[in-house]
Amino acid sequence: TGRLLYEIYADENRTPVKLTDIPKVVKDATIAIEDSEFLSHQGISIRGTLRALYHDLTSDSLEGGSTITQQLVRSALLTPERTVIRKIKEIVLSVWTEHVYSKSQILEMYLNQVPYGGTAWGVEAAAETYFGKTVGRLDLAEAAYLAGLPAAPTRFSPYGAHPELAKARQEEVLKRMTDLGFIKEKAAQEAKDEQLNIRKPAIPIAAPHFVMYVKDILEQQYGPKLVERGGLRIITTLDLNIQEMAQRAASTQIEGLRSLNVGNGAVLITNPNTGEILAMVGSRDYFDRENSGNVNLTTALRQPGSSIKVVNYAAALSSGFTAASILDDSPISFRLSGQTPYTPVNYDGKFHGRVPLRVALASSYNIPAVKVLASIGVDKMIAQGKLMGIESWTDEGRFGLSLTLGGGDVTMLDMAKVYGTLAAGGTKNSLTPILKITNWRGESLPLPTQKEEVKAVSPDIAFILSNILSDNAARTPAFGANSALVIPGKTVAVKTGTSDNKRDNWTIGYTPDYVTAVWVGNN
Repeated sequence: TGRLLYEIYADENRTPVKLTDIPKVVKDATIAIEDSEFLSHQGISIRGTLRALYHDLTSDSLEGGSTITQQLVRSALLTPERTVIRKIKEIVLSVWTEHVYSKSQILEMYLNQVPYGGTAWGVEAAAETYFGKTVGRLDLAEAAYLAGLPAAPTRFSPYGAHPELAKARQEEVLKRMTDLGFIKEKAAQEAKDEQLNIRKPAIPIAAPHFVMYVKDILEQQYGPKLVERGGLRIITTLDLNIQEMAQRAASTQIEGLRSLNVGNGAVLITNPNTGEILAMVGSRDYFDRENSGNVNLTTALRQPGSSIKVVNYAAALSSGFTAASILDDSPISFRLSGQTPYTPVNYDGKFHGRVPLRVALASSYNIPAVKVLASIGVDKMIAQGKLMGIESWTDEGRFGLSLTLGGGDVTMLDMAKVYGTLAAGGTKNSLTPILKITNWRGESLPLPTQKEEVKAVSPDIAFILSNILSDNAARTPAFGANSALVIPGKTVAVKTGTSDNKRDNWTIGYTPDYVTAVWVGNN
């Protein structure tokens, strides 16, 4: 039987409050960021609606443009579907609402109705949830912080994967308030500088980074209203025993690395044959708010260092190179017009002469890798990386030969797919954290992430690379014969990576059944 990770209560935590009891800064902050024309329009903003309709008709995505009145109607009366028909209903009901209710009544209903994240519906519940106080005691900094949440409660959640987004959103609210003359610049700056004391989440939660990752995916698919109140039952791929083991290992090892100025770490474990996420440890301690512990480093962009070399060598092996190809590890400078010469160096600062590709990869020599990339072309490595699952290499023009040494940021999710491709014999499986979703009636709903299999490299190339990465003799010149990469009695392919400034340190290992990506460093 499954074990409960987290319960999103169907019952709302809502405490209605009169508009007269809500501070002016809360009302001003909300109007400034959500609907600066609120006091003058008749339910809809013609300019905002035309912009949204044009966007909807000329692109595959739907855009907002909603007034406070429209948001109230959408939250209280309509389903979360994103269609043009629903938008039309929303506009009609918003105009009707403006004829029936005063502006004060609409604003009061809005502030008591909209979601602020989790079970906090309405500004009074939000003030209690995040700051442990009534709305009447909120100061400017706190009011601006809360006003920024309803637009995307999960994305901006201080308990989510990227709490820094909530702070950036608060600063955006303060700027809008300043631009509209609600506050002076000095007050805005003081509010920005104020240290906010966010309360810890009150609802018990296991595997918190994973839970928030799944919740974010669900809200993008179904909207916060259905996720928070729809009685959904989510069966995930997480193996809680593996998760707890990974969390303990990460916390213990990072504590032992403090003398080396290592303060954080993350672990991602997947099944390469299905793409199922078995464990996701996003930091040393999710609840360590002082050190941004709730930031999920498995989804953050980081420099992969030499761990990315497998992509370069996969492209090279498909372009005529073999494991026995002799590469020259000797000094070289690459000169491009108008640019500073690029002179790669090895991690140990030495040159190793003519070495087989097998030894160059297993011992992670930098100069041969750069020479190989110069031979096959950066475009081939980029194309190979995308086939193997890298989604962050979108601006191809900014990459050069340093790409094979980690010059292009990736996520741990990307790297799990890359190494999972090799573990699965050349087939890339998309990652998924969800097995099944049912609604309150027990009916199955479509999964947000669809299973996708791509033949990213040939089985021969996947075998060769796996064989090289599990060849202890080939990595002995760099790591020694008895390094921590050797697991006695087991055949495990493994690769390490370190960024130039030692800020990012990776080890990624795999067998046919598991891929384990580990990162340590500092946020």
